[in-house]
Amino acid sequence: MKKLISITLIFIFFISCDDNLIYYEDSYCIENISIIDPNDGLKENQTVIIKSNKIYKIFDSSKIKLSKKNKIYNGKNKFLIPGLWDAHVHFAFEESLAESMSDLFLAFGITSVRDTGGEIDFVNKFKYESENNPNTHPRIMVAGPLIDGKYNVYDGSNDQFPPLSIQTMTEKDLLKEVSSLIKNNVDFLKAYEMLTPNQFKALANIAKGNNLKLTGHVPLSMDVISASNIGLNSMEHFRNFELSVSKNSVELLNKRKRLLKNSKKFSGGKLRSSIHSLQRMNAINNIDSVKLNKVINVLAKNQTWQIPTLFLYRTFANKTFKLKSWIENFNFFPSEVREKWIDKISKIDDKLNKDRQAYSNWAIGIVSLMNKKGVKFMAGTDAPIFFLIPGLSLHDEIAMLSEGGLSNLEAIKSATYNPSKYFGMENELGSIKVGQIADLLILSKNPLLNISNTKEIEAVIKNGNLLNRKYLDSLLNKY
Repeated sequence: MKKLISITLIFIFFISCDDNLIYYEDSYCIENISIIDPNDGLKENQTVIIKSNKIYKIFDSSKIKLSKKNKIYNGKNKFLIPGLWDAHVHFAFEESLAESMSDLFLAFGITSVRDTGGEIDFVNKFKYESENNPNTHPRIMVAGPLIDGKYNVYDGSNDQFPPLSIQTMTEKDLLKEVSSLIKNNVDFLKAYEMLTPNQFKALANIAKGNNLKLTGHVPLSMDVISASNIGLNSMEHFRNFELSVSKNSVELLNKRKRLLKNSKKFSGGKLRSSIHSLQRMNAINNIDSVKLNKVINVLAKNQTWQIPTLFLYRTFANKTFKLKSWIENFNFFPSEVREKWIDKISKIDDKLNKDRQAYSNWAIGIVSLMNKKGVKFMAGTDAPIFFLIPGLSLHDEIAMLSEGGLSNLEAIKSATYNPSKYFGMENELGSIKVGQIADLLILSKNPLLNISNTKEIEAVIKNGNLLNRKYLDSLLNKY
């Protein structure tokens, strides 16, 4: 009898051990990894179960043991962050590069992008390709063309100003054009610099009426507070912010209104550049701290988010695109683009512009003040403008936001959770939570210790599909 009891107890013991070894069917498991959630911070030794395209479970690796029947990815000494967003790109700026951009984004861990200006049929081609191939393409949110005024800037007149915008002469023109964009499934709208105040107001009303976010450059005919109060949900590049916070801001605005009548019949691009040249450094050298704080408080109150593109400004100011190490990255491109860019760069002199450097430094300095007052940021690059490398440049932008005063976790948040929340997708994307779409990065080093470690990508998980380093390298070595 005692022998029978002993055998029974041993049997129960082994059954209990087996019961503790959990098997997840049709799933894979990332075990012993450190999670970095943009809201909750670091949690070590976690197991993440991916099922279909979602995060199915998250638990402490020490508390539940996995059966060896599971597909297990060893996450020891590795770090899991949400997939990154580049919140400012242009597929249509360099059309011969556009076909390669999705691969470049994914190879560098960018699982979602926000295309902020391009002809609608052209950018929708890439958006729909992404929707049809969610496991291997970044998510693409499109604005369609820049919505500009009578003297539209990106009018297709040359390579510097490709046809990224639509010209609108009146509010009626604007309503017609924007209605067409909405029928073509834009995800948000973008206002540009040559709009009149009435046109801008009409555009903001359309955006609100269709539950679309309105981003853009503050029109030169307006001040920042007016644009924010009317309904500008986000600002790109801090554009024209400085003009509203200078001691002589009213005088500058009145002068701009006169210049915008364009008596010299300049093209839109030349007219805009001439106004910037006349007023930008004048404003930077005469900042009024009271006005500065007032405007930032309005931006925070109205939740007018910022996409400062700091790396773009520094690259332009310091001409870092001329460095050999930079040009080596062109090997990721088709030969046609590579040769074109190298030729263009060879024709640019080495002389640095002190005003551009001063503006770049000023922009970095504004980040900390805005952040302390509660203004939200999204990381964006403007790639491929000014020879920025799609995908790679986003990591430099994140690092510059950290340099500007965001904590490393806040900088990561600007490229993960914040863009998701901007589009009302925070319950689907941007965090590491059960039920979220599994767009994730596995890093070999901790980005909280050194923000440049966002580049140390061991694998990308896109829509639940794990893409290892070998696959990612194949995307970079196509040419």
